[in-house]
Amino acid sequence: MTQYTVRGLLDAARAALTGDEASSEAHLLIAHALGCDRAWLVAHRDDVVAPVLAGQFHCCLSRRVAGEPVAYIIGHRGFHALDFALTPDVLIPRPETELLVELALQRIPQSVKVDIVDLGTGSGAIALAIANARPQARVLATDASVPALDVARGNARRLGIDNVDFAQGDWCAALGQRRFDGIVSNPPYIAENDAHLVQGDLRFEPRSALASGADGLDAIRRIVRDAPRHLHAGGWLLLEHGFDQGMAVRGLLQQSGFVEVFTARDLEDRERVSGAVARKAAA
Repeated sequence: MTQYTVRGLLDAARAALTGDEASSEAHLLIAHALGCDRAWLVAHRDDVVAPVLAGQFHCCLSRRVAGEPVAYIIGHRGFHALDFALTPDVLIPRPETELLVELALQRIPQSVKVDIVDLGTGSGAIALAIANARPQARVLATDASVPALDVARGNARRLGIDNVDFAQGDWCAALGQRRFDGIVSNPPYIAENDAHLVQGDLRFEPRSALASGADGLDAIRRIVRDAPRHLHAGGWLLLEHGFDQGMAVRGLLQQSGFVEVFTARDLEDRERVSGAVARKAAA
């Protein structure tokens, strides 16, 4: 019977994986299989691994080699200093989306009670990150997907964040007659025929959370159209979008009567989040 050490499994993973993240992914997969953290791996590189655990690791490695995202294999991903449980029912939180959270937090005072809604919450990452950083705020997290809401609710319970409510529905249809001080959303914004949808990690993520119409803007159009009816006067809307969609999204916001329209760039200097303020509450 082949005997495996931690070092041997790490070497096998690095040899099988490609890309700049190969070493990091190798550590994540073996830590998951062995039920330990990275510090333990460093201190125990020459330890012999039990055959059953080595088998679990090779299973995880095979799934990654086949293209499955590491976040789905290990079942969680960090976002805004929190750790979120994930399933293939929800989009994997990405670092660039933290810009959306930071822009929202700039608009939410620490000690003021405000009502915020996150449309299309998925895993709950955006809503829970905001709620965690602003405990006086009340955040409503919505999604059209019941399985996605189950994941988000589970994350709220596990993280002990209780100033979040949940509602099922498609974009603003979930809001009823309610009005809010701010609306955030990371909606699908990839064009339906984009070749990236059948490449890499995107193949495994829910298509409904990625693609939206011929130009990728269908969901954003709906949100921008309906949001004024759900914002108090002076309330704000923040939307994540593709790096080449800033001009189009700004145009949509202006057409819907929003003011103070802007676009913020991410850490790679790409247009990533556009936002605006409701001139007055719509009838």
